[in-house]
Amino acid sequence: MELNNPSRCRGEIQSTRRTLGESSPPARSLDLWNSPGETACADQTEEYLKREHSLSKPYQGVGSSSSSLWDLLGNVLVTPQYVRLTPDLQSKQGAVWNRVPCYLRDWELQVHFKIHGQGKKNLNGDGFAIWYTKDRMQHGSVFGSKDNFIGLGVFVDTYPNEEKQHERVFPYISAMVSNGSLIYDHSRDGRPTELGGCTAMVRNLDHDTFLFIRYVKRRLTVMIDIEGKQEWKDCLDVPGVRLPRGYYFGTSAVTGDLSDNHDVISLKLYQLSVERSPAEEAVDKEVFIPSVDNMKLPGGNENFYFISTFFPICCGLTGHFKSLLPLILLSLSPHPDFLLYFPFLVDDHSESMSGFALFLIIFFSILGLVFAGVILLIVYNKWQERSRKHFY
Repeated sequence: MELNNPSRCRGEIQSTRRTLGESSPPARSLDLWNSPGETACADQTEEYLKREHSLSKPYQGVGSSSSSLWDLLGNVLVTPQYVRLTPDLQSKQGAVWNRVPCYLRDWELQVHFKIHGQGKKNLNGDGFAIWYTKDRMQHGSVFGSKDNFIGLGVFVDTYPNEEKQHERVFPYISAMVSNGSLIYDHSRDGRPTELGGCTAMVRNLDHDTFLFIRYVKRRLTVMIDIEGKQEWKDCLDVPGVRLPRGYYFGTSAVTGDLSDNHDVISLKLYQLSVERSPAEEAVDKEVFIPSVDNMKLPGGNENFYFISTFFPICCGLTGHFKSLLPLILLSLSPHPDFLLYFPFLVDDHSESMSGFALFLIIFFSILGLVFAGVILLIVYNKWQERSRKHFY
């Protein structure tokens, strides 16, 4: 058992962790929030392992039983030493998904993994992904899971699909946040939608390899320990990432014409108890749709305020529009937290549609409002006429 001092200074996180008979990544103090010149001890963070969201040896909570915390999908093989998402064979895909939705505000996920196979460099594939998404247990084309996902994906891509690499060396780790409207571009290795990334030579190594994902105060940090030196190295650090609570953690992998063994040794999720100032609490509102600050959503324009004013009336007149409104507002909204103003819409599920479909919905909704206004005017005039006759 390893016990680290939980005391912290501002912008630093040190954690209390328990290791269960397996290799552990190093504890690392991270300067996540410091502005220049800040040295005072103010933020204090404690970290606790959440077993209901963690996967580790001997994998007793994995399988189809009613008491299991993790579900298996596809060609997954569970052994006493690892969970193999795919074997080193062509056209395989597998996934492991947590059954319990995560409602933590701040968290840290440590992934112990191994990628190995007989293929030489750039003759192996395709990679694996770590997910925090609204939907779970769905096969798809993005490293074994569905495209147009809603949430966060962190990808370990081991095969370059794009002919011109633009000085990018593979394997490559990247992250993507999607609201369901974005498509992962395989032909360009996800470059158009990635938040950032780094090269990570993770194949066929004799030592342990680790991936670290931290989400604190709407800041997404990914780090790696792949050199066997027991130290974390930066991969990407993105502020202004807005992830809803209540999504699911999972991991998936896929092989195509080329293949690899994709093994997960452990997934350990830690709850981070982060102190916030009153000012930080005031601005840290609940999030309902994944987004990233300064990242414009597809179709965003200034018509949001017009639509947000008139469409709730339409929702009251006909329930059909209620299921369509979240997508319409999402497509038109310049503000990532617009659904805060429409909490009654959060549980509804909307699917992607074309711009023409959106135009038709808006057109007929406005037409319906005009028609309702005309009817009300006619009724009012008749009522006034009857009142005058009754008076005389």
